[in-house]
Amino acid sequence: MSGTCNLPVELEYLYNAADRLYVDFARSCGISNCAYWMLYELERAGGEASLRALNVDWGYSKQTMSSALKTMESRGLIELSFEEGSRKSKRASLTDAGRAFVDKNIVPAMRAEERAFFSLDQEERETLMTLARRYAEALTREFENMNGSRSEDGRCENGAKGAANAAGAAEGEGTA
Repeated sequence: MSGTCNLPVELEYLYNAADRLYVDFARSCGISNCAYWMLYELERAGGEASLRALNVDWGYSKQTMSSALKTMESRGLIELSFEEGSRKSKRASLTDAGRAFVDKNIVPAMRAEERAFFSLDQEERETLMTLARRYAEALTREFENMNGSRSEDGRCENGAKGAANAAGAAEGEGTA
C-alpha cells in the first residue's frame, strides 16, 4: 500500500485486520467470536443484560446468538433467566465461573484496547473518532441509497444513476 490512502478497500483491509485480531483472540480463549462479544457486553453492563440488548448492540443473527449462549450456558459461564414479569424475554447473567473467565480473558483485552487507544494523543483520538463516525454515517447513507434503488426482485436498478445520486446526496445536493 502507498503512503496515501485513496481507496476505501485500504480502510476495509484495516477493519478486517482488526476484526481478525478479535476472532483469533476469542479462539485462543476457547470461545467463538460471538461469545467473546456477548461476554464483553455483559462485562460492560455490570454482569447481566437482556438478550434483546445484546442482539441490538451487536447485531448477530438469532441462530448465532442462540448457539453462543447455549455453549456459554453449558460451560457454566452464564445463566439464562426470564426478565421480571415476562415469560418470553430473557436475560443473561455471568455465573461465578463466567466472572472468573471474564476477569481472566475479557477484562485484559478491554485494558489492551484502552492502552492502544490512549497511546494516541488527545487530538489523534478525537480525529480518529470524528472521522470514523463520519465515514460510518456516509457509508450508511450510501447503502440506504443503494437499497432504495433495488427493484421488486431485490436487484439493484440502474447502478450508475444510483451511484451518482448517492454521491450527490453525500455532498448535500439531494437526489434526482
